[in-house]
Amino acid sequence: MINKDTVFAVIGLGVLGGSYVEGLSQKGYSCIGVDINEESIAYAKEKGWIVKGGSDPSVVKEADIVISCLYPHAFVKWIKENQQYIKHGALLSDVTGVKRNVIENINAILREDIEFIACHPMAGKEYKGILFADASKFETANFIIVPTKDNTKEAIATAYQLAEILGFSRISELSAEEHDKMIGFLSQLTHVIAVSLMNVTDNEQLVDYTGDSFRDLTRIAEINESMWPELFVENKDYLLKEITAFQQSLENLKEMIETENYDGMKNKMIIATERRKKFNK
Repeated sequence: MINKDTVFAVIGLGVLGGSYVEGLSQKGYSCIGVDINEESIAYAKEKGWIVKGGSDPSVVKEADIVISCLYPHAFVKWIKENQQYIKHGALLSDVTGVKRNVIENINAILREDIEFIACHPMAGKEYKGILFADASKFETANFIIVPTKDNTKEAIATAYQLAEILGFSRISELSAEEHDKMIGFLSQLTHVIAVSLMNVTDNEQLVDYTGDSFRDLTRIAEINESMWPELFVENKDYLLKEITAFQQSLENLKEMIETENYDGMKNKMIIATERRKKFNK
């Protein structure tokens, strides 16, 4: 469990990693930062978010809880190459947007004296880098804990405690299978749609006439092109099913427009409105 003396190490000081050290330091916890970008380390030190840090992975040796904010493949690679620096009995966690392969791959190589509890803070941004870190965004965000049968009650309780300290508005548990299925629809499909829409035309004059509907629908098309292809492929079985279902729904609406099926279109819109109301905060 977390107490006032708990030391955190965050690997990868991007938007989420930066937001983690910001939020934890604001609550009085000591944080260590690890990043290959020395400018990110310098920025975190200047802000007072970390007490020490650098690109040398051995700096994590003092940490009680190590949190990886790396992309899935980089996370597995980092653990494979550097887990010897993690102290005996430390707890390992993450922020990755896919879980089945990550959990399987990490647990296959992790030392027996380290426990991995998978987590997914649903608080990403379309921008990259620590300059866009903002711990206040956690106040309206969901935090998902993804335990396995091998996780201890203490590790799961610590994950809950971490989310509470950071101020997440809702904390829930899902299995890795449930998580990846859900994320395939709620997050990945929406990014696929936004990217596809922005690739339909390169008419630069559209910006002079657009309204809020287009801006809202395509906000997430301003996307991290290094991370999202990896997430798509890691979860491609569920994502491809969601894309197929969306294509079928789009074709259905297209047919209603072609045949001037007013009642069918109205019914679709009524259903959409009612379902969307559930997401209003």
